[in-house]
Amino acid sequence: MLYLLIGILLILVIYIFTTYNKFVTTKTRIKASIQEIGNQLKRQADLIPSLVDSAKGYMKHEEEIFRSLTDARKAILEATAANDPQMMMDASATAQKTLGRFQALLESTPEIKAVEVVSQLMAELRDTADKIMYSRRVLIDLTADYNIMVVTFPSNLIAGLFHFTQEKGLTVPEEEGFLNVSKEELKTPKVEL
Repeated sequence: MLYLLIGILLILVIYIFTTYNKFVTTKTRIKASIQEIGNQLKRQADLIPSLVDSAKGYMKHEEEIFRSLTDARKAILEATAANDPQMMMDASATAQKTLGRFQALLESTPEIKAVEVVSQLMAELRDTADKIMYSRRVLIDLTADYNIMVVTFPSNLIAGLFHFTQEKGLTVPEEEGFLNVSKEELKTPKVEL
């Protein structure tokens, strides 16, 4: 009987230690994934001035896009300095919109699109955007796994004992308090050539 109690106590202690270590490990990986998002955004912010300088001479008439790119870069640098994942995502979304407009402009201006430096920088920015998307996915998955452990039994007992609370994670921009698809978005698009 004494061996049975000691065995149960030993299993309980091992469970507590392993669960605690899993919480700490996951929380550390969440912080690391936030840093990786910041690292990729910083890379993107460093590439933006090169892109602007490379294309400026060709596109004097598009000053607004260059101002937008500069503003996007500032927002990225501020977000990475604050180490706030939501600020990082908002800054990244702004940069992606601006870069999309820039890409559209390049596609409509063949003499600029053909410039090798601009093409190379756009490829680098696309690569960075893909890495940011992957980093976001990792953060979302880690946060979900961690939050599941915080609320499910019996790991929630360990979470309560050691004061582990749910992580906020990333949010998506919402309009009017909910996400919806409009009737206009459901219509089949017409393509005219």
